[in-house]
Amino acid sequence: MTRKTVRIAMNGVTGRMGYRQHLVRSILALREQGGLDLGDGTVLWPEPILVGRREHALKALAERHGLEHIATDLDAVLADDSVDIYFDAQVTSAREEALKKAIAAGKHVYTEKPTATGLDGALELARLANAAGIKHGVVQDKLFLPGLLKLKRLIDGGFFGRILSVRGEFGYWVFEGDWQEAQRPSWNYRSEDGGGIVVDMFPHWEYVLHELFGRVRSVQALTATHVPQRWDENGKPYDATADDAAYGVFELDGGAIAQINSSWAVRVNRDELVEFQVDGTEGSAVAGLRNCRVQHRSATPKPVWNPDIPATEVFRDQWQEVPDNGEFDNGFKAQWELFLRHVYADAPYHWDLLAGARGVQLAELGLRSSAEGRRLDVPEIAL
Repeated sequence: MTRKTVRIAMNGVTGRMGYRQHLVRSILALREQGGLDLGDGTVLWPEPILVGRREHALKALAERHGLEHIATDLDAVLADDSVDIYFDAQVTSAREEALKKAIAAGKHVYTEKPTATGLDGALELARLANAAGIKHGVVQDKLFLPGLLKLKRLIDGGFFGRILSVRGEFGYWVFEGDWQEAQRPSWNYRSEDGGGIVVDMFPHWEYVLHELFGRVRSVQALTATHVPQRWDENGKPYDATADDAAYGVFELDGGAIAQINSSWAVRVNRDELVEFQVDGTEGSAVAGLRNCRVQHRSATPKPVWNPDIPATEVFRDQWQEVPDNGEFDNGFKAQWELFLRHVYADAPYHWDLLAGARGVQLAELGLRSSAEGRRLDVPEIAL
């Protein structure tokens, strides 16, 4: 075996997502398993360089995990020829400029979404990356969740027949920060800092719908700021200027209709923090982060509406659990492995910056739909 060291500049790892999912559960997990075996006698050994503005926070993370390399000067890191890949998990407002610098420096780029604050910027990133001849990828982690992998298995097997509709419920109560600390950073609730649930979640819904059910052809959305005042990390009150809830209806290629509610101001009365119900002519399924339940046409009961007597059926008990039939790795780690194989073994990979731009487009049109109070077509985009 030949071990090849891959130096990855990881910007934004002091944040919740960058630290937990990308550094600890992806890159460090790859190191714990001995690297990534490409199957040709080569093992990739990821060597992270922790990049950020707060040197003390970077030092603390490096010491905690026995890492050697930190940097507060992004330009110097990108000028280093030994750095192969640039990864970005910063706040959205800082991402576009940093990605442009990385592309100009000839680095392969892998990034969280949204890739930019607007569609024009997202498309420019894709064009620049293609012109530079680098490999590029965008995190689309929901596709690798066990629940959605089971759902895809059902779709590929023809379980649903003709798919009629998709209904999604996502969200949980994010504490305001006064009497209990908020579990999301305060910038998420300030539009001037790139916050808002549409910007955050509609890119996710775009690739989930696109990959599993069909391209989004139109969007009609209504947004709200249900909690207008919150308290920041220092306990200071601030005005929430970004949307904390969005209610969207999406028309898909093939005629299916998707309706997805997203909210940080909802208390959870479902089995998982996100659930999708898919109804088809031959069967239905409810998929969450890990689990998936089904009800086939032949086993569908015939309930009769009668509000004058108590329900005699336990409807949840009438569904069948879909088995794992295999082991599921962390979704972020699984996609990191695919991207590294794409860069170093030229394996196929289509979750690129153009795919990321489609997510930005849907978020942009969703906000516009809400502001204008009308349904909007979602045109196909190309470079």
